[in-house]
Amino acid sequence: MKGEAAVWVTVVLVIAYLAWMTVSPLITAMFFAVVLAYAAYPLHRALSPRLGNVPSARLLTAGMLLIGGITTFKLLMISVQVASSFYHSVVDFFQWLTSQPLPGGVMGFIQNFSDQFIPRLSDYLSRHAFSLPMYLLQLVVFLFTFYYTLAYSDEIIREIHLFIPEKNRHLGEEILKSLNKTLGALIRAWLVLNVVKGVLMTLGFIAFGVSDVYTAIVAGFLTFLFSFVPLFEGWMIWLIAAAYFIKNGAYFHAAGIALYGFFFVSPMPDYTVRPMMVAKDTDLDETLVFIGMIGGTWAMGIKGLIIGPIVLNLLLVLLKEWKRAVVNGEPSHRPSPSPSTPSPRPQA
Repeated sequence: MKGEAAVWVTVVLVIAYLAWMTVSPLITAMFFAVVLAYAAYPLHRALSPRLGNVPSARLLTAGMLLIGGITTFKLLMISVQVASSFYHSVVDFFQWLTSQPLPGGVMGFIQNFSDQFIPRLSDYLSRHAFSLPMYLLQLVVFLFTFYYTLAYSDEIIREIHLFIPEKNRHLGEEILKSLNKTLGALIRAWLVLNVVKGVLMTLGFIAFGVSDVYTAIVAGFLTFLFSFVPLFEGWMIWLIAAAYFIKNGAYFHAAGIALYGFFFVSPMPDYTVRPMMVAKDTDLDETLVFIGMIGGTWAMGIKGLIIGPIVLNLLLVLLKEWKRAVVNGEPSHRPSPSPSTPSPRPQA
């Protein structure tokens, strides 16, 4: 029997490992699809009685496809422009550096470094700026995950509540409540802050004379859209504006729009204003939210901006439950009936 159990454990572990290897390259797209499906769930619940559950999910997915398609196309165009501008700026910098009257040893080191660095930089930028199949694949996975999460949202909610062990139902529901509260606060802060970023970018383009009013409004709208895209964010817009000024020799204006964008658009507000907004909605300490965002991003990439604060909040829930159960001698669970109808917003 022990040998048979060991075989089955090995089989399960191998399957789990292979499953993880299969989905891990797409985990970021799937994660943000679930997060945006959570954000769209109230609208889905409002449309479902009129259109039906599946048609409502299809309509919202079609809207997401339109936004995602436009955003992906714009991202590709901007990525190529930024990559090309950055590459030529690096090349010009090394050409200027090698034209200076430097000692022979220093000049040789700089020349060797330039000969190795520039080809690698070119290859790296080419692979990331022109990887259209990767972008399209991520978009397809995102849309399918978004659709199925909405279409089967009620079943997912019920299964999550049924999965909670009865003897620990109180603790499980406290965890779900904390998860729902923190994720809701993060999404609200995300939406509000992105709108403000778009407005500030428009004002910045007008104030620094980057473009006319119409183009500034377009830049603000793109900033709003790109702020929802992992890795890109709104910094790409002000970076293009700074590159435009540098190309035309307006270095003061380039520094001005760069500093303005860095401190008021992206990335500084993501790590200052956003933690304060989330802390206010979740009754958490701002420092804890800030640590969650920084540490989460460091450990898990862009997903950590959302996962980090949630994990730390859940840790606080567990610590409070442990204190009540162990220190005060109270039971860690209370009888709590499972809800018979889905809640107005997902609890997981």
